[in-house]
Amino acid sequence: MARSRGLSNHHNIIVIGASAGGIEPLKQIVANLPADLPAAIFVVLHIGQVSCLPEILDRAGTLKTQPATNGEEFRTGCIYVAPPGFHLLLHDDHMMLRRGPRENLARPAIDPLFRSAALSYGASVIGVLLSGALSDGTAGLRAVKSVGGLAVVQHPKDALVPAMIESALRYVEVDHCLPAAELGPLLAKLAVEPAGESFPPPPAVRLEAAIAAQEHSTMQEADRLGELSVFTCPECHGPLWEIEDGDMLRYRCHTGHAFTTDAVMEMQAVEAEEILWSLLRSHQQRAAFARRMAERERAKRRSGLAAEMGRRAKEYEADAAVIERILGSRRVQVRGNGEVSAEGKYSQGKG
Repeated sequence: MARSRGLSNHHNIIVIGASAGGIEPLKQIVANLPADLPAAIFVVLHIGQVSCLPEILDRAGTLKTQPATNGEEFRTGCIYVAPPGFHLLLHDDHMMLRRGPRENLARPAIDPLFRSAALSYGASVIGVLLSGALSDGTAGLRAVKSVGGLAVVQHPKDALVPAMIESALRYVEVDHCLPAAELGPLLAKLAVEPAGESFPPPPAVRLEAAIAAQEHSTMQEADRLGELSVFTCPECHGPLWEIEDGDMLRYRCHTGHAFTTDAVMEMQAVEAEEILWSLLRSHQQRAAFARRMAERERAKRRSGLAAEMGRRAKEYEADAAVIERILGSRRVQVRGNGEVSAEGKYSQGKG
């Protein structure tokens, strides 16, 4: 298992993943890290097209924070942040940025970073998962644990959106679960402790890391990670393979898009609502057109055709009213923790 030059056999690779509600705990962690931290930190936050996270974290603590750069060697005592639109991966002594397939609706995604760190650094890795919706990061934490690394999560009661953390607690044997204010001192303590034995990574972890790195353009028959399902990819509409990752069920398509079950359901909810809005618009337009034709026929004193168009207009209006009632029943439901349920059109936690 490869190791970066100059790194001792300690817990000196720290990978952190966050989504909705993750900026504040990130700032708390960075503020509580010592200036001489003997570890390199890599951060993925689900973001849009622009990110100010490096500047935010650079001001929050004493460690130098900068955007990750493709091909750059990294150093301990520094924080590297994944830029918008790229997965951040680690390989030997440098970082890689790749526009691989989106995972759990995000790029950058958390799982690719965690997997690549596990492959290169084994038991030296500490995976940290913070506030966020859906369940990106769970599979990555499982990969970290499979090679002997440590799994650390923010306490769900301390998180603005605890769904990602709750997923990790459900499927991963977590080593530490603490409020964000206590994670910085914990990481500083763990970074100086010797790492345990590193174990060979499961073949599936290596294959999925290669997909994120764009070393596999498609998932070949011999490389299938699971069984072909009846479901289609929400991103490219190709077939989905069903992956049993321990007790966790995941999906990946032939082009590489990856999803947990709740990410699939999230996209299905969005697709269903888009279809309903399209149907509503279509029926409203048909009703308006039929009314317009009825008016023209009445003006020409063709009462039979006018009545037929009027009848059709009422049918289309009735159909539109049914769809409006369905859409009304799917109104956004906000849970007490701030997360929007999949019954709404969009989730506030989606990165």
